[in-house]
Amino acid sequence: MSPGQAQKVKADPRSEAKTGSRVQSICNALRSAILEQALRPGMKLPEDTIGEQFGVSRTLVREALKRLAVEGLIEIKPNRGASVAYPTLDEARDVFEVRRTLERLVVQSLAGRLSQAQITLLETCIQHEDDARDRNGPESIRLAGEFHTLLSGMTGNVLLDRYVQEVCSRCSLILALYGRPHSSECAVNEHRQLVDALRQGDADKAMALMDRHLEDVAARAALAPRGSGDIRDLLAPYALKQGLTKK
Repeated sequence: MSPGQAQKVKADPRSEAKTGSRVQSICNALRSAILEQALRPGMKLPEDTIGEQFGVSRTLVREALKRLAVEGLIEIKPNRGASVAYPTLDEARDVFEVRRTLERLVVQSLAGRLSQAQITLLETCIQHEDDARDRNGPESIRLAGEFHTLLSGMTGNVLLDRYVQEVCSRCSLILALYGRPHSSECAVNEHRQLVDALRQGDADKAMALMDRHLEDVAARAALAPRGSGDIRDLLAPYALKQGLTKK
């Protein structure tokens, strides 16, 4: 290379992959903590505290927070840092309205087109929901959301799946903030009815069931938020699950 010519430095793809994987682990841990209501709406998310708890740099934490902000789970404000999103009731109504439209499209496209393997996967997901009924509300909310995102993934429509993933996450946050106590048995039975309609290829019935199901879910969003705790203690089990170790 001649003098004065800029030397190109090639990025190490293995290093980039490792960094991306680490950021994704942080996202997974924070997302689970939010959707399971360990981290409450409005709670501050300091980069240094999270980085220390997870054994990662602030740079990686910052990238993970940006990704979750795109999903609507986190709000990042200049000079104020990041915090768990705190949607208003008006915003909550808008999110549920969009979700109903998107999920009608999901079941319409899946009716009569699911393979036996896909039906079995959905039934297994519902069984996990049923098993969690008597344990705790937050876990039931998370598992219910997973059923819906599993459906959207089966459409093969990447854009539709992405939008459903985002609105389901936001709805879980809304239920964590405003949701009233309820019996998850109703949701489990409604999910079973949905799978039966899809198996039978009845698109109209599946769309009607989905519409009524999401109306019932939205109706549970009506109570005031609960309290919070120390972020280090709240994040500890999620760090362990994602293989993130405290420095």
